[in-house]
Amino acid sequence: MSVCNYYISILSFILALLFGINNVLSKPEEYKTYIVHLDHSQKPSSFLTHETWHQTILKSLSKPVHGKEMLLYSYNHVMNGFSARLTLAQVSKLKKSPAHIAIHEEKIGKLFTTHSPQFMGLRHSSGLWNASSYGEGVIIGMIDSGVWPESESFNEKGMPPIPTRWKGKCQNSTTNPFPCNRKLIGAQVFVKGIQAADESDSPDDSPRDFLGHGTHTSSTAAGNHVPGASQFGYANGVARGIAPGAHVAMYKVSSGGFIAESDVLAAMDQAIADGVDVMSLSLGFDHVPYFQDVIATASLSAIEKGIFVVCSAGNDGAPNTTFNSAPWITTVGAGTLDRSFIATVTLGNDLTLEGQSKFPDRVLVVDTLLYYGKGDFEKSCSDGALNVSEVFGKVVMCDNNGSSTIFEQVRELARVEALAGILIADETLYNIDELEIPSLILPSSSGALIRKYAIEAADDASVKIMRFVLTSFGTKPAPQVAFFSSRGPDPVNPNILKPDIIAPGVEVLAAIPPIVSVEQFGNYDLGSDYAFLSGTSMSAPHVAGVAALLKAVHPEWSPAAIRSALMTTAYTVDNNGTTLTNQFTSLSGTPLDYGAGHINPNKAMDPGLIYDIDWQGYVDFLCGLGYNDTEMKAILRQSKWSCSQKGTDLNYPSFVAMFSADSPNVKNFTRVLTNVGDDQSVYQLITETSQGMTIKVEPTTLTFTSKYQKQKFAVSVQMNGKAPPVAYGYVKWIDQNNHIVASPVVVLNS
Repeated sequence: MSVCNYYISILSFILALLFGINNVLSKPEEYKTYIVHLDHSQKPSSFLTHETWHQTILKSLSKPVHGKEMLLYSYNHVMNGFSARLTLAQVSKLKKSPAHIAIHEEKIGKLFTTHSPQFMGLRHSSGLWNASSYGEGVIIGMIDSGVWPESESFNEKGMPPIPTRWKGKCQNSTTNPFPCNRKLIGAQVFVKGIQAADESDSPDDSPRDFLGHGTHTSSTAAGNHVPGASQFGYANGVARGIAPGAHVAMYKVSSGGFIAESDVLAAMDQAIADGVDVMSLSLGFDHVPYFQDVIATASLSAIEKGIFVVCSAGNDGAPNTTFNSAPWITTVGAGTLDRSFIATVTLGNDLTLEGQSKFPDRVLVVDTLLYYGKGDFEKSCSDGALNVSEVFGKVVMCDNNGSSTIFEQVRELARVEALAGILIADETLYNIDELEIPSLILPSSSGALIRKYAIEAADDASVKIMRFVLTSFGTKPAPQVAFFSSRGPDPVNPNILKPDIIAPGVEVLAAIPPIVSVEQFGNYDLGSDYAFLSGTSMSAPHVAGVAALLKAVHPEWSPAAIRSALMTTAYTVDNNGTTLTNQFTSLSGTPLDYGAGHINPNKAMDPGLIYDIDWQGYVDFLCGLGYNDTEMKAILRQSKWSCSQKGTDLNYPSFVAMFSADSPNVKNFTRVLTNVGDDQSVYQLITETSQGMTIKVEPTTLTFTSKYQKQKFAVSVQMNGKAPPVAYGYVKWIDQNNHIVASPVVVLNS
């Protein structure tokens, strides 16, 4: 190699190395979304708005890359601050600002996915519907996935004019107009955060619901009267929301099933500014302390404005899994209805049996041979267990021995071209509409009868007829606590009993966009204007609707007063006369499953007494948690507050006494009850206890001589001897007019 070529090689290597280093150094830093809390008192007076101040702060950090806007939202009501796309270096700079209070990277959350008004006792001629004029004049703000405005549930027939205090708007899409009316009075979109997280360049600027979730929850809360609603004929009747006279405003925060904190904050901020009376959220984020919880923080601001906030408890099912559990939020679990969807089978010996089914067609299976496998493997209907030549065109019965799920069994039946299936299983299924062929699920008690017939009749076993699309009412026991409903103790603060209450959340029929697939039939997607959905997502809007009714009857009641009325009048006994069943364990439920019990709207209209909590009460509670000044500023949006009465004994309608090995065996509580019933009332105490606990209350009589008079009482809960890990009791006040003001007591012994 010549000297010249040698130096050229060295120079090329150095240039390549420098080019590589330059590429590494010039690679842009990763931008993420952060929620930034600021001290409002630090805003210079030269800035007329928060947003211009926030824009200036961001411009001082650096220029945005790729021409993208750094600022996502400025917040005025739910917190003092903003959300923005920032790098770690920019976050470090922000933390040095004298206005900085707190900053955290935003988290991604999820949605918690016609007979229910009657099941809850709502009737046209009397009670809460009649007294509230169906919620007339009340505005419910839904924080959800959008809404389908053309659904009949949002027609404006019979609706009063839009309240003059309403400040919201109907946001049109760039491609499609979005019609609002006197029922659906507002719709706006807040999806910048979730789009930024997905790095999506295709804006979703329409309030339309392409998932179905928001349409379903909105029509559950306040849908108008729609006759002839059903899902493929099941539950055919009049669909209506819980507060059909109330107005609906949609704040869309999800375009793909997930949600971002920045979007939810912006939606709640706007809902407060627009003037909603009730706010409903069927969604949630991971468990964090209250001062880091965007829903808790925003809800506290809403409560300060007198807005009732209701949230889903979550669908995680197991203990210690409740979401949205701040004590100013009404947290709702899910219960079942007394309605079931059935099919019947009549055998060759004229025995007729009834089981679960939601097969979407009125198909008749008539005079068909019944096949029951020759061995355990065939009888299990597991993958590959059956032979086409044996079962083609027949009704096949399958045992459930745990080796295959019902859906796997039906898939096997479809593979071998069976005409229909009879499946033996005791489990409750909420998605049986997804079965591929006509199928009937029988309990094991009925399974024994059909099994006996199939064995005795052998090759002559037959099915005379199977009938589908049948709806039955009065199912027992009901309600039950749904197996998926999240349960306490609360993972963030076990001293507060959560959920607060349960409401219908299983197989709830409500509106859905016609473009959304309700179920599949073979290779076809089937749509419907109304569909059954299950989840605490469905139970929360039931409570939002009832809160709207109560707000119409008692406009002077605070959010805490409404929650108290709902809790103290809830019931804990099912239509069999026994304690509500926990589907998760098949045992009797407890307040950790259902809180105060199942919602009872008509009773809640006249609770007699209420446990009220004002703004300072929540401040004292937060002070008692030991939060530092930075954390208090983040959640209160204030630079000054009083902790003179700090303590965690909130004036709540339930009691949780926690004991540990080194703690005293007595817990003391103080409560204040406000009379919202008759001027002259005398309430007598009744306590209920279980093994391992004693409850003492002083005084044992509360006498009221005027409406809104307050009376204080003290409760002492003692753990006795070798108490079990959990014990339950009740404190009840009963007057001469049969008002029963019931509060659950839970003892947690660690």
